Amino acid sequence: MVTISFWGGVGTVTGSKYLLETDGARVLVDCGMFQGLKELRERNWQEPPFDPRTINAILITHAHIDHTGYLPRLISQGFHGPIYCSRGTADLLKILLPDAARLQEEDAHYRNRHKITKHSPALPLYTEADALRTLELIQWVGNTGGPVNVAKGVQAEFRIAGHILGSSLVLVKLAGAGDDQSGRTILFSGDLGHYDQPIIRDPVSPPACDYLVCESTYGDRLHAPAEPKDELARIIKDAAARNAPVLIPAFAVGRTQEIVYLIRELEDEKRIPILPVCVDSPMASAATIAYSKRTEEQDEAYASVLAKHEHPLRTHSMLTCSTREESKRINSAEGARVIVSASGMMTGGRVLHHAIRLVPNPEATLVFVGYQAAGTLGRRIQDGQSEVKILGQWIPVRCRLEKIGGFSAHADWQEILHWLEGMPSAPRRTFLTHGEPAPANAMAEHIRERFGWTVEVPQYGEHFEL
Repeated sequence: MVTISFWGGVGTVTGSKYLLETDGARVLVDCGMFQGLKELRERNWQEPPFDPRTINAILITHAHIDHTGYLPRLISQGFHGPIYCSRGTADLLKILLPDAARLQEEDAHYRNRHKITKHSPALPLYTEADALRTLELIQWVGNTGGPVNVAKGVQAEFRIAGHILGSSLVLVKLAGAGDDQSGRTILFSGDLGHYDQPIIRDPVSPPACDYLVCESTYGDRLHAPAEPKDELARIIKDAAARNAPVLIPAFAVGRTQEIVYLIRELEDEKRIPILPVCVDSPMASAATIAYSKRTEEQDEAYASVLAKHEHPLRTHSMLTCSTREESKRINSAEGARVIVSASGMMTGGRVLHHAIRLVPNPEATLVFVGYQAAGTLGRRIQDGQSEVKILGQWIPVRCRLEKIGGFSAHADWQEILHWLEGMPSAPRRTFLTHGEPAPANAMAEHIRERFGWTVEVPQYGEHFEL
């Protein structure tokens, strides 16, 4: 018997974990950290719903923390098998996981030092040592569809998903599975990329599969028709005219590189003045180097800039901050400037220290360039709360707020349907994950209406026999 169970990424856009069980193997697809609402974050601290020591292998669709951030915790609880992912994902995990651990250790230290913790002492979910042990288990494979044996009777194939560097569609083949013992295939979309976004190639067409696990983050929305580059130009020109700062919370991997790429283009086109651009995230700086190295996943526009011997991911006046001292110097700066800092939903990281100073400043502009999950600081500010808690302090929200649509690295519902049109045949059943309830249910209706497929929106802990 073959089953799939859902232990994250259902009812929410974080914590993705899908467990495949056969008579001979247990394989986990993604191992994400829960973010956002307190009830979700608390799951990170609970005992996992499966014994990590019995998992034979883990397959990773891409490097974002909501798909990988629980890995070191699982290793500390006894998992010791291989972790398979694309080469680009492996490059990024070498950056993201130790950085995530350091941020947690720094945050715990900060809370203990300032006595703003409910637990004494505050502890990190895992340490940098746990993260480094995790990296030793990673085995990278080509993102080209070649098969790799990952466990007894289980093969996996990785293909470009177009979301961030290294992001993959993962096709899992289970030998001898099913009532007829003919085998079963399950395709995991991971996070599908937004078509025609800068830097990264578009997602490839999906291969045939018996079962499909598909994301639904934007299942009830379409990306704004406004060109994000034009909106970014308007905001920066306005800030320059007022000699005021701009703060852009952005994911260190993917979104930061896209923002820098577009600012550099706008400068080259003389559409904005050249302002100091501060990328305050060691992780983002390292990820930018990784993006530059993986030429096999770069799109034609990126390659054309390289052909001119220019750096596509560097503006004309750019500072990258590696140390806390450099970050603190940004806070003492005056005048028009652009600060790009992680995390993208303001759930942690250096962006919080900038937010404490700029959110109460009526002249500053806070720009949201991505999805803000329920329960996150970014969502609370975006929803119009007049006062928010940042690092234990209540801060009034007086800054100017902007939201730029079209920046999402996720496909919207029409793009998901476009991607599904490339499916050679209908899956027996489709499972929609990585979406809050309204988008997931809306996406299910879109698929039923367009294709007539059987669609499920799983609940946390739900099992299905394949």
